[in-house]
Amino acid sequence: MPTLGIAPLLDAYFRRRFAAAGLVEASVPLDGGATTVHCWRFQPGAIDARPVLVLLHGFGPPATWQWRRQVGPLSRRFRLIVPDLLFFGGSSTSAGARVSEAQQAEAVAKLVAAVAPAARVSVAGTSYGGFVAYHVARLLGPGVVERVVIASSDLLKADADDRALLRRGGAERVEDVMLPRSPERMRRLLQLAYHRPRRFTPGFVLRDLVQYLYNDKVEEKKELIKGITLGNKDKFQLTPLPQEVLVLWGEHDQIFPIEKAFEVASVTYGRLAMQETWSKC
Repeated sequence: MPTLGIAPLLDAYFRRRFAAAGLVEASVPLDGGATTVHCWRFQPGAIDARPVLVLLHGFGPPATWQWRRQVGPLSRRFRLIVPDLLFFGGSSTSAGARVSEAQQAEAVAKLVAAVAPAARVSVAGTSYGGFVAYHVARLLGPGVVERVVIASSDLLKADADDRALLRRGGAERVEDVMLPRSPERMRRLLQLAYHRPRRFTPGFVLRDLVQYLYNDKVEEKKELIKGITLGNKDKFQLTPLPQEVLVLWGEHDQIFPIEKAFEVASVTYGRLAMQETWSKC
């Protein structure tokens, strides 16, 4: 990981935004130390009546990069728990087997029990984090999880959707789209992820982002993509959630197109809200 460049400066700035929102950094050991989940959490020990909200990031950079705009406003109303999912940021496991989104949810559930025991929580996840949020809600049930937000997350993803993504991304494999290994692939991912991407980003900046954000735990992240059970009818059947569900979607999302939003809302019995200016970022 490089020590110079724009990416480390952005990383430091985003971390300061989390700290300014009153969050503290923690690494929580789970499973007898076999798993460690790094997170940003509300201040421990203080008496606080605000409800707890868990924010789950998508596939890509760690939580500080993906929730940097939201933690300030949300922290005024909620006690936040913002983890790095397994193999992102500072979170890891030595369990050995391929990790599915359901196993990610198990780690999040254990983290919630450690950080906010006996609390009822709401869970919000975007993209891959939405997959995990669905499983967290199903695992913990309405007695613990009160509300669920699924943001631009195709819980009904099938092989045909992956093929369409590859056409839009100009790639042969999903991992080539989601784990860019060159400035050119990074540029294409930004074009897919942003509604109005910058007209020109210098190659050295893109190279810096690839080296800083996508060089760590690459093989493990490839296995995460292969381990997704949603859309595999032999491994998983999507059912409605008993909790109150809000489905948020960007009208210009090119990873999971807007057409899928209506299907997801119908199957989850969720209320659908769309944002004209959203894509992924």
